Order: sequence, then structure tokens, then C-alpha cells
Amino acid sequence: MLCYKSPLFTLVVPPMASLLTIKSPSLHLQIAHLLVFFIILAPAQSISHCRTSCGAIPIHYPFGIDDGCGSPYYRHLLVCSETGHLELRTPSGRYPVRNISYSDPHILLIDPFMWNCLDRDNFRPTRAFSLDTSTHLSLSPQNDYLFFNCSEEDVIIEPKPMFCERYPDRCDSSCDSSSYLCRHLPQCASALVSSSCCSYYPKATESLRLMLRYCASYTSVYWRNIGAGPYDQVAEYGIRVDFDIPVTTKCLTCQDTLKSGGTCGFDTQTESFLCICEGRNGTASCKDRSISGHSKTAVIAGSVTAVSGAGAVGIGAGIWFWRKVRAKAPVTCGVQTNDNRLF
Repeated sequence: MLCYKSPLFTLVVPPMASLLTIKSPSLHLQIAHLLVFFIILAPAQSISHCRTSCGAIPIHYPFGIDDGCGSPYYRHLLVCSETGHLELRTPSGRYPVRNISYSDPHILLIDPFMWNCLDRDNFRPTRAFSLDTSTHLSLSPQNDYLFFNCSEEDVIIEPKPMFCERYPDRCDSSCDSSSYLCRHLPQCASALVSSSCCSYYPKATESLRLMLRYCASYTSVYWRNIGAGPYDQVAEYGIRVDFDIPVTTKCLTCQDTLKSGGTCGFDTQTESFLCICEGRNGTASCKDRSISGHSKTAVIAGSVTAVSGAGAVGIGAGIWFWRKVRAKAPVTCGVQTNDNRLF
């Protein structure tokens, strides 16, 4: 026997063997209504709002760490762990996020498989970093890639200025052995003692994979802006990923604190725009009274519950049937006797 308790009542569903012995069509209809009633009233978990941070990293539009928040272009890309650590999902794995800048739109990632100063001449197994080309994310041109101990038989390792002068049509195919970064490794200029280094910017993930077949390891260095001038930059380890901020009139209206004060989001089923407000959601603005109010739980994943017309009929029939049964016999949850048997 199945027993379901709610704050309002207790429902008892007889075992399947009992249901199979029922021959009355009216009883079959009553049982169907009762089961619909039972399913609709099952509790659903919900999230009451869009979180605006993960640990110390702010989460703003176009991103969201709760499904239905932000732009659907970046859906499921960011993951916030229970311990408050933010990660970016990519085809090559999940990478810790060090920072997100919205004024100069980019994400700074850490790849724990890349070479770092503590490795020195010891090179660990690594993997090629990649991005999903269908998203609005792109590798920043401010990244530089350093490759270590590459095979001279398979990789063109030459000082780039001289090589480009001799072979201008093949300039981009060489790994620059005269790279400034190879001679001045950030934070550890003398880390390499017996290893070679060259700089190469792969134009595609396949180019990076090919380089790693013939090189012991690699690392990514990005140039961080510290001022307004073109030379106000410092080199730091990490991967800079640029992103676009989709700007729409609906989102600007929704975010306007004077007109609305909502949060830009989307319907998790249709991905159409929604303005997430306190207590209800709208299609354009929190102050648009012409729209019907929807609870936030209809927007956030894990909290979407639809009640159809048939379900509403089932609720009414279930209440009628429950009252009829309760009037005839008491219910003792977990125990079935001749006094409390439903059928």
C-alpha cells in the first residue's frame, strides 16, 4: 500500500494486486482521478531568485548560474559548486574561473594542466584547451602560448623576425624562439635551465593538438591591462576568453531601476525573454500590469510545474472522491483492515 501525507490530508493508494481485481468502470475512473491528484500535489523544489555571485565573483547579465537567468546564449556554461568555486564548461573539460570583467568583457581561466613556474624543467601530461565554437565565447588575441621542448624535426623553431623576412608566406607557421616571453618568463624568468621554449599562436584547436604531439608541454600567458595606454600591460599566466553581451531593448527596460528593476532571464522551455521580478515575471518589465504574473519558480529549472485543464478536472474529482471515502471509513496509514479498506 502507498501512503502519501500532506499538511492537509493523508492519501492511501491500495496495492496493484487490489487494483487489478476491480471490474467497475466507475471505480477505474475514480482511481485515475485519485492518481492524477496525487501526482499534481507532489512537492517540487524551486529556486526563488537568480544568484548574483559565486564566491567572490559577481554574476551579472549575460551570465547566470541558475537555469533561466541571464542570456540563453550562455546557458549551462557556468557552474557554481557548493563550496563557492566557479567553473566554465568547455568541450575539453571544466576550468576554474579566476575573474569575470563586464566593463572589458572577458573571463579569466586557470588551466591546472598547463605548465607553471613550480614545474621548472619537469613537464606534466597536459591537454589541449578548446572552446565550443557555437557559443558567443572566443579566445582573446591578448593570449600568447609558449611551447616547451618541441621536436625540431616536426616543428619550425626559428626566430620569427628573420624567418618572416625569408619566408613571408610562411610567417605564421613558425614557433618563435626569440620570443620576449620565453626570455622573460612571468614571475620566474630563470625557471627553465635545460629546456627550450618558443612562442606560437594556434589559430584552431586542431593546430594546438598538433603542436602538443611534438612538444613536451605548453602554457598560456595573457596581457593584463593596468592602464589606459597601449603599453600599460603586464604578462600573467592564464587563459583570457572574450564574450559578447547581447543587448536588447527588452533587457534594458527590464534592468532599468526606475522603470522596472528586474533581472534579465528566459523561459527554460522556449528560451524566450522573461523579466524576472519579485514575486512574478513579465515579458518586458516588472511594472507592466498588462501581463499575467508568473511565479519565479516557473522560470528557474527544477521548478517548472504545468497544470493542464485535465489536471484541474482531476483535482476536483480527487477532492470529491477523497471526501466520499473519508466519510465512509477511517484511514490508518500503513495498516489495511476490513474497517479501512478502500476497495
